[in-house]
Amino acid sequence: KAARAAQGYAEKSISELEMCGSDFAVLEALLHKGPLPINEIGKKVLLTSGSITVAVDRLETKGLVERRAHGTDRRAKIVHLTKEGRKVITRVYANHAADMERLASASLTRAERKTLIRLLKKIGFEAARALERGEEESTP
Repeated sequence: KAARAAQGYAEKSISELEMCGSDFAVLEALLHKGPLPINEIGKKVLLTSGSITVAVDRLETKGLVERRAHGTDRRAKIVHLTKEGRKVITRVYANHAADMERLASASLTRAERKTLIRLLKKIGFEAARALERGEEESTP
């Protein structure tokens, strides 16, 4: 229940920034991870191949990202933030992070926030490893 409420708060924060959640997730991944192949972005933001293609198309139309040729694989394209895209996501991410910090500060002490962040990262890393193991096990 708490996770759903926090997710709702996060989604409201993002929507107030005039951006849908999937666009925010794609831009945020590129901001923090750098240029990525489309399929890698999809894995990081948990979007299907069809959904990630639509999101990247939408962001490309807005001039926030661009597809460039892969250095060694002619079939692959790497998605990069444009100068405008970097400017937009830097501003939007800062506003969203401030919203989330206000929420956390209203309910947790500084020590509790540090502990929560450490524990959530620990759970997140293990969940990612479990998903990777599951994908490897199901691959023929």
